[in-house]
Amino acid sequence: MPGKDIGYIRVSTHEQNTARQLDGVQLDKVFEEHASGKSAVRPVLQACLGYVRDGDVLHVHSIDRLARNLRDLLTIVTELQKQKVTLKFHKENLTFAGRNDAHGDAFQELQLHIIAAVAQFERSLILERQREGIAIAKKGGKYKNVGRKPVLSGERVAELRVKLEQGAKVAVLAREYGVSRQTIYSNITT
Repeated sequence: MPGKDIGYIRVSTHEQNTARQLDGVQLDKVFEEHASGKSAVRPVLQACLGYVRDGDVLHVHSIDRLARNLRDLLTIVTELQKQKVTLKFHKENLTFAGRNDAHGDAFQELQLHIIAAVAQFERSLILERQREGIAIAKKGGKYKNVGRKPVLSGERVAELRVKLEQGAKVAVLAREYGVSRQTIYSNITT
């Protein structure tokens, strides 16, 4: 029985569009994720890697959609090769056969290392420029790290304080207000 064509599509935020990834590629199943690529521990990626089987082809738009650093990428590629799953990166036109041997295609292995190392280097440069830009903006008084919006309004925090003073349990209030106990503790100590 021939393997299946599986697609893995990832964007960093819900606002980003996945339409351009693997457009026109016939796939039997698609795993689509809205998560940062900085971590290899992504739920949809893990589900995808758990789904693929011997003989399947995993299609990914580009290397940076699968992993952001060389170590994570090599771990994923090695694991797929052990499972005898072929991995195809469409943008880079690289295919890693699902062979469980030590020889493989040495040139493609070299290409993978070079492209992944350059991508990791590029990501480091972007983060460095971002930090420099923030530092310059802070010096000029143009940068404000507003952070996350408060989960509880001032009015609700006041209500919580009153209820806690009356003997209410934090766990009960957390469920009632739909927040964690830590959120309550953080808000009543500020």
